[in-house]
Amino acid sequence: MIPHISGRPRRTLVLAATLGAALTLGAPAAFAGTPVVPSPSAAAKAPAKAPAAAPTSQSATWAAGTRAYLVITAPGDNPAVRSAITANGGTVFSAFNAIGVIVAHSSSANFATAMRGVSGVQQVGATRTSDVPADAYNPALPANPAQSTTPAGEPVRADMSQIKADQAWAVTTGSSAVKVGILDTGVDDQHQDLAPNFNAADSVSCAYGKPDARAGAWRDVGEHGTHVAGTVAAAKNGKGVVGVAPGVKISSVRIAEPNTSLFFAENTICGFVWAGDHGFKVTNNSYYTDPWQFNCPDNADQAAIIEGVRRAQEYAEGKGSLQVAAAGNENYDLANKTTDSASPNDSTPVTRTITNACMDIPTELPGVVTVAANGDGVTKASFSNFGRGVIDVSAPGGNVYSTVPGGKYDTMSGTSMASPHVAGVAALIASTNPGITPAQIREKLATQANDIPCPADGRCTGTTANNGFFGEGQVDALKAVGSTPPPGKYFENLGDFAIGDNTTVESPVTVSGVTGNAPATLKVGVKVVHTYIGDLKVDLVAPDGTVYTLHNRSGGSTDNINQVYTVNASSEVANGTWKLRVNDNAGGDTGRIDAWNLTF
Repeated sequence: MIPHISGRPRRTLVLAATLGAALTLGAPAAFAGTPVVPSPSAAAKAPAKAPAAAPTSQSATWAAGTRAYLVITAPGDNPAVRSAITANGGTVFSAFNAIGVIVAHSSSANFATAMRGVSGVQQVGATRTSDVPADAYNPALPANPAQSTTPAGEPVRADMSQIKADQAWAVTTGSSAVKVGILDTGVDDQHQDLAPNFNAADSVSCAYGKPDARAGAWRDVGEHGTHVAGTVAAAKNGKGVVGVAPGVKISSVRIAEPNTSLFFAENTICGFVWAGDHGFKVTNNSYYTDPWQFNCPDNADQAAIIEGVRRAQEYAEGKGSLQVAAAGNENYDLANKTTDSASPNDSTPVTRTITNACMDIPTELPGVVTVAANGDGVTKASFSNFGRGVIDVSAPGGNVYSTVPGGKYDTMSGTSMASPHVAGVAALIASTNPGITPAQIREKLATQANDIPCPADGRCTGTTANNGFFGEGQVDALKAVGSTPPPGKYFENLGDFAIGDNTTVESPVTVSGVTGNAPATLKVGVKVVHTYIGDLKVDLVAPDGTVYTLHNRSGGSTDNINQVYTVNASSEVANGTWKLRVNDNAGGDTGRIDAWNLTF
């Protein structure tokens, strides 16, 4: 599911338009979808293009032949097992005691066999068929790319209209209290469309299976994660693109390793545990756990991978986090598995016979929402995996235009692009239902989806309500937020208006074409970015100068206002210039009016 980085089809098929450089917002092709899209077979045969990776660091502790292993025990610290790891020629690289998973490194060919005989050890498995890179011991920080700028203009994309996200924004753009984790190749946090919603405090690199919270460790070692992040929550800031949930916070959890951009099991485990410990309400997972496309329980190594990642996912869910994952791009029936020819992808793939007991993880783990890709409208994207009882929902995955590193934009296709649409809808659900559980979000995602019947394709089995191509159907953001847009005409100002210390700023909206007076239930949507909302007084000013107070220095040190207020403005003539007035009453904290709207 990652473009430009690997020869395996699931990763190469996501590219819809390379065009050499990323498309800019002003390029007509970005809106018309005119770039030529390679067929899946052609894309699969295309030579891999290496990502822009940081230079490999070196460490005196690294030795050729070092491999990584999962050592599975009962939850809790186990000093005896740690000692046994050392005694059998290994080292403890990291440990996730809450789930009983230790990541061990060893260059001994007999390490796994020896550890399987240790008391208290339940499973042991190698996580890769290649050496652990030297970079694991002294990781280089990813590059921080120079940023391009984009002219104003933020047209609603077809994929957003298709799932009615643009209509849902009239109800909510999402709450800044909702955190979404982007488990991927990293995220360019400096991107003009991502910086307003980026949460650096909860971002990390989990490459190699150990949290690295240094500033910038979370940055992109490719471009895939930045593209995914934009679909989830690119800011509604009047430029570039808008994500499904532009009011929520996004955190980068980089689980891809540099140079290869592979996602090994220890990295995924680290990412899920981090998500649980840091309060992510939703995570997006547009990858599969390398090096095995399918992990089979009759193989000791792969069985340990399944168990380790399963425990980490259950841990995250137990902490309130829902995992959303892409189904994959092989046009493969996940409900009728027969062969795997893509594994192991970190050395030499071989063709092997498999059964349905073998799992694509994390997407096939219990509790994970598995997302298929729609092509144009409500068709099945030609590349999308499918399977009765496996696919939960579908979302647009073809020619999706979103953010890429360096302040740029590009078009990609794949279930990698479908999954973040669903993660964004899940974030909107969480925003409108504080305290909702992952199981309840899963149920709501299913019940709000719009049914899509099977086409004339014998591979699609099931009913209109639930089938192997589309699951419960295509997600619907408007239905997901449990409402319809407030009735009446809608007016907004997306321009940024800086709020300085002890100053007053106004953002105007001109209303026309509305007969008579404003309603008694005038809806005023306000998004103010500010680091101490207790400093602020926020008023709606009618065309005749009448002031309606919306917020008056409440909230203390809380960040940001993202709320829809109801105002009885029935005594006011509707047409004319309305203003949102924000007064900062103290020093030390500043911000901006990010956007506001009126619905009559």
